[in-house]
Amino acid sequence: MYEKGLAFRKKSKVNWCPACCTVLANEQVIDGFCWRHETTLVESRELEQWFFRITQYSDQLLDDMKQLEGGWPERVLSMQRNWIGKSRGTRVKFAVAQMQGTALEVFTTRVDTIYGATAIAISAAHPMLDRLLEGVPGQNAMSSQLKALRQKSMRAADIATAEKEGFFTGRFAVNPYSGAQIPIWVANFVLAEYGTGALMCVPAHDERDYEFAEKYHLALKIVVQPLGGTPLRIDRMSEAFTSHGRLVDSGPYTGLTSDAAIEKMTADAAAKGFGAGETTYRLKDWGVSRQRYWGTPIPIVYCEKDGIVAVPDDQLPVKLPENVKLTGEGESPLASSPEFVNTTCPKCDGPARRETDTMDTFVDSSWYFYRYTDAHNDQALFDKAKAEYWFPIDQYVGGITHAILHLLYSRFFCKVMRDLGLVQHDEPIARLFTQGMVQKGGVAMSKSRGNVVGAIDMAEKYGADTGRMYTLFAAPPEKDLEWSEEAIEGSARFLNKVYRLVARHAGRLSAIQTDLTQQTDITNATAKEKALIRKAHQTLKRITNDYDVRWHFNTSVALLMEYVNLIHASEPLDAEISPMILKRVLDVLVLMLSPMAPHISEELWQMLGHTTTLTQEKWPAYRDELAREEQFEVIIQINGRLRGKMLVDDGLGENETRERALTDPRIAVLVDGKEIVKTVVVPKKLVNIVLR
Repeated sequence: MYEKGLAFRKKSKVNWCPACCTVLANEQVIDGFCWRHETTLVESRELEQWFFRITQYSDQLLDDMKQLEGGWPERVLSMQRNWIGKSRGTRVKFAVAQMQGTALEVFTTRVDTIYGATAIAISAAHPMLDRLLEGVPGQNAMSSQLKALRQKSMRAADIATAEKEGFFTGRFAVNPYSGAQIPIWVANFVLAEYGTGALMCVPAHDERDYEFAEKYHLALKIVVQPLGGTPLRIDRMSEAFTSHGRLVDSGPYTGLTSDAAIEKMTADAAAKGFGAGETTYRLKDWGVSRQRYWGTPIPIVYCEKDGIVAVPDDQLPVKLPENVKLTGEGESPLASSPEFVNTTCPKCDGPARRETDTMDTFVDSSWYFYRYTDAHNDQALFDKAKAEYWFPIDQYVGGITHAILHLLYSRFFCKVMRDLGLVQHDEPIARLFTQGMVQKGGVAMSKSRGNVVGAIDMAEKYGADTGRMYTLFAAPPEKDLEWSEEAIEGSARFLNKVYRLVARHAGRLSAIQTDLTQQTDITNATAKEKALIRKAHQTLKRITNDYDVRWHFNTSVALLMEYVNLIHASEPLDAEISPMILKRVLDVLVLMLSPMAPHISEELWQMLGHTTTLTQEKWPAYRDELAREEQFEVIIQINGRLRGKMLVDDGLGENETRERALTDPRIAVLVDGKEIVKTVVVPKKLVNIVLR
């Protein structure tokens, strides 16, 4: 990646977490705070750092989402689209009045509103700001205001809700379309790292600008009117009009629709040399340097003669030293180990020093699953043929919290490896499932919050199977789960009920040999036996669908509970039920239970006389004809209103069902003497008789 220009080093403003004492990627800053420490405000520092050029793949990361549609949750794809943030618009130069040769550039997606710009707003970190303030009356007062703004962290996620703050610089910019001079302000809602660090302030047509103008009494100028309805008036505006419309008071562009104006105004800016059409991205290059001990050493050395030199393959891996002081202060801990830092240059054999930063651990998690395919290979990352056999991953489970972290980075790594000839596919994961979070008191469990429930504690108190069963039963896997120790006792009672049921009958059934791959003969079965077999195959059919398609294991547990309740209701099980059929009924129960509660299931399996383990058993196949009910309750409606119910035999045709409904004594009275327009039959569900 270094040789291809995808890994590079530069001095840059970075996110610094005082608690972690390390740099964070943009994706690891949540609402201005460290993703690991929700109360630690992230600081901005300027450091020499290593980056991955993920921005080179912005369009591919967007375009290839077509391959993921239907396999990935739309929510994750939407979060990645928004994070990449592709915008098509116009870059425009505003000359600074009385500063010859100086101009501020803005990027806007709504150049059609530029005649309504009543100010230019720039970031407190804009590189030209010091020059703009030089020699301006009141410069000292502005310097203190600027310092205050710079000390307050403002992130993209905060802009919509944070109070807008700023001050007038005393300078003016010239609108290149109208020639009007408009004031230049410093504003906290303009971020240096996005766009150009400057924007045109159009209060009448942008909500954020409207709030700023309201606070600081900036002028509002309407330059886009709605295509229909009541025209806008300044004295009646309570919010910005942000939709497209038709231009007014916009010089030669007046009368054009917004779309037409954007196209023509962009072309004119390019023709006259003060602007051009441009595509921008919110996505920034991935900063991977970390000032931690635990991390992969960056395999780079610095030589006074040869500069930056990559460690050659025959000297890899670079290993972490063991004599390191972890103080939590200052620079990377690796810098405290002279034996690690001092080395020789691979090119000239002269003295050199190693890079002391380590890589973001997300670098490892971006491609670990490829290494799994060939974990003991000491000659390459992995054998290409082995990787192609296994990839793309058929089904991946990962949290929604990693939508713009691990799940985005892994897609980037896949594309880099494809371009390096290591793999042939575009995407690493075909299907993604995002599981819910376990919560306690409405807050997600985490070690940092100290609110976790120990799995070992639960296993010692209730058994490991009970913890598994409760976790599966309490919520669908994609939903958050509120942990309740009272509710977990319900799962414990259910498993005890199953154990007592099997234990009560296992003694007389253990010698009976059954083969669940063979069909059950119910030719001479009693009504009690048929009911149990029918419930067994109905439950098996629905649980198989839960495993294969729906992934709703909570309903699987509920189905097993229903099944066990029916078996209990059929007691005594030695009356009207043959030992062979009862053995099959209990065998199927234990097999269906085993993925959710494997330990108790193995115990029950042995109690029932089996000598193999459940892991060696095939999943049993259900039979539709055995799962089918012999009779169904059919609703009878007249003009859509419920008027009666009837039991019909399975397999009864539509004509026979219709005739049964019409001749039902309760229905016959209601339709007597009336015209039947039509009769709608939904097999096994309802008959709707439409009367005039």
